[in-house]
Amino acid sequence: MTMRNCSARIIRVLWYSGLGLAASLALLAQRVRPVPAPASRDTALAALVKAWRQSPTPARRAAVEAYASAHSRDANGALARLALGVGSFEQKDYAGAMTALKDLAPRLPRIADYPAYYLAAAQVELKSTDGVAQELAAVHAGELRSPLAGRAWLAEARAIQSAQPGEAVRILREHYAELPQPDGDMTLADAYQAAGDPSHAVDFYQRVYYQYVSGDAGLRAAAALVTLKDAMGAQYPAPLGAQLLQRAGRLLETRQFDKARAEYQSAADQTTGLNHEQALVRLGQVDYLAGKTAEACAYWKGLETGPMEAGAERLFDVEECSRHAGDETSMMQAVDRLAQDYPQSPWRLKALVGAANRFLVAGRPDDFVPLYRAAYETFQTDGEAGLYHWRVAFQAYLHRKSDAGDLLREQLRNYGSHPSSGTALYFLGRYYEQNGDLASARACYRKLAGTYQNHYFSLEARERLARPEVAAASGDSAADELLAEVKLWPAPPVPTAASAATTARIERSRLLRGAGLDDLADGELRFGARNGGQGVLLGMEMAAACDSPSQALHVMKLMAPDYLNLNLDAAPRKFWELLFPLPFRADLELYARQHGLDPFLVAGLIRQESEFNPGALSPARAYGLTQVLPVTGREFARKAGIPRFSTHLLLQPVANLRIGTSILRSMLDSNGGRWEQTLAAYNAGPSRVALWSGWNDYREPAEFVESIPFNETREYVQAVLRNADIYRRLYAGAAEAPPLKRAIVGPVAR
Repeated sequence: MTMRNCSARIIRVLWYSGLGLAASLALLAQRVRPVPAPASRDTALAALVKAWRQSPTPARRAAVEAYASAHSRDANGALARLALGVGSFEQKDYAGAMTALKDLAPRLPRIADYPAYYLAAAQVELKSTDGVAQELAAVHAGELRSPLAGRAWLAEARAIQSAQPGEAVRILREHYAELPQPDGDMTLADAYQAAGDPSHAVDFYQRVYYQYVSGDAGLRAAAALVTLKDAMGAQYPAPLGAQLLQRAGRLLETRQFDKARAEYQSAADQTTGLNHEQALVRLGQVDYLAGKTAEACAYWKGLETGPMEAGAERLFDVEECSRHAGDETSMMQAVDRLAQDYPQSPWRLKALVGAANRFLVAGRPDDFVPLYRAAYETFQTDGEAGLYHWRVAFQAYLHRKSDAGDLLREQLRNYGSHPSSGTALYFLGRYYEQNGDLASARACYRKLAGTYQNHYFSLEARERLARPEVAAASGDSAADELLAEVKLWPAPPVPTAASAATTARIERSRLLRGAGLDDLADGELRFGARNGGQGVLLGMEMAAACDSPSQALHVMKLMAPDYLNLNLDAAPRKFWELLFPLPFRADLELYARQHGLDPFLVAGLIRQESEFNPGALSPARAYGLTQVLPVTGREFARKAGIPRFSTHLLLQPVANLRIGTSILRSMLDSNGGRWEQTLAAYNAGPSRVALWSGWNDYREPAEFVESIPFNETREYVQAVLRNADIYRRLYAGAAEAPPLKRAIVGPVAR
């Protein structure tokens, strides 16, 4: 094996637009701040309101009321009254809400929809419906669409439902797409029933009952349907077969196995044709998901189905349960039957991929390559066809097949928009390099490094570009025509200035946050992102208001999901700092360096493990920043000189960093200084890494990484190394900027 020792791995330098690290950071510093900084505000009100909403005692309410009284003439007093109104409404004190909110909307013109809605909703709850429509007009009158618009239509319909049920139906049907569910369907069903239209009432009650198997709405719908069925007799509209199956499926999803079994049996008894057969097939899923694999397999193998799609579903289920039971013969028999009887069925595709994945995890390319090839050749329009093709192309490259080059080029030509395109571009470059075409290799690496700067394989490409023989390559590139044709998809740059709509959303959210209504403020920003606002800037606003770096990071991942496809200079520095925070930096650097570890790599690991949440607890009961298991923590606490260990100690950042870096160093030494194997072992365990390492004669660490069969582990290794690179580029000052060939990890000081 020719894999290099990763204790000598280099730190990759920043590579884009011909800029060095210092110049690029200078560019970041010059970026225009996209949104003005919030004006200073009195934070006392927000603190009082949050305390009262979390624990609504009379004393805490009195504190908010006293604040409102003391500021009765200014904007903060109006915000205090809004908070009192919202809090009272939440606590079902509707009279108190009306008192706080009456005549408040004109004093808060930028967020007038909030006091207007809560006042009207309180009136409806008290059945004091005079003037409700007039109050709610403010919700619909603003320049921006209100997040409360759908709820406002519900309130207006409820206000007139008894006196004008037909008009209530009209309002709800006209604005149906805006209604929150299941309340929208319940209110519409109630309105139809009040209007004397039981058939339509049944329709909408059934929509709720068959979709929502828990909660108040489902219980109310069930009771209403019983009453209507008794009243309508033979005129009662039977539910659709698809609805019967939907309810059974919902029960199965929530692991209510006995109820799901009963519903599937009922559906089988009440339906014919496809729905009948699907109900019978899915009865077996109850046993399978309950852990009764043998019973489920026996049931499906003995079940007779006609030549309909339910037959394909049954064969897929046989494949799946056989795979779970380790019966590869039955598994492949089901796959072959699907190819023969249902060649175009989506159930065949699922079976092909399921069987292929089993062989992939076992390291058996002779078995999984034909299955993936059948998947992408037969189901060319499937969204994951690019992945199936990539699995075939990479194996051809890894095992030096004669068609490797053609498959790599085909991957980029046919699946350039698939997430695998960056990986394919790197290995195509390596293919050219190994075949002596250094100009084409250089062209591939440059395109990758310039387009997907923050991807793991872009780090690898920058390293290849730094090699003298590649850097000096000249002449025509055989890859130029292909690379001009390939359409990669980098994310658009983050706007440098907020639009009018985004600015308005941010201003509204800040008013709500100033009133201690953080949930409404965040809802305003999320709603704005879905309705014409600039989602990244709204996400930055929300993240900046979070109580901790880990919360901010979580928000940013949700609001800017394509951030990794941005180059560093395509977003303001604040954007990157929210996504790559570095709390506890002094302690992190101290303990990392004590163990000869790159602090930025440790930061990259923590970001992936816990998102810098000191209280993180995994399903496997791993604790804290570096996600340490208590049994491992106890062992390494002694080695780290911590005499009294307890599990709670792992939730303390300093102790967790001290223990976690010691564990990481030990694992790195056990893996001969090879970071890729070390990180894979940290995620999946040493025994699996030992198995994977023996599968092939890897020529470089990137080949090992791409060969990891577990998606989670493969992505984890790439993410930690990618994170480390971004952390270094963000936080290493000009004096710290690593020269080429500087080691990521050095020996422990003795």
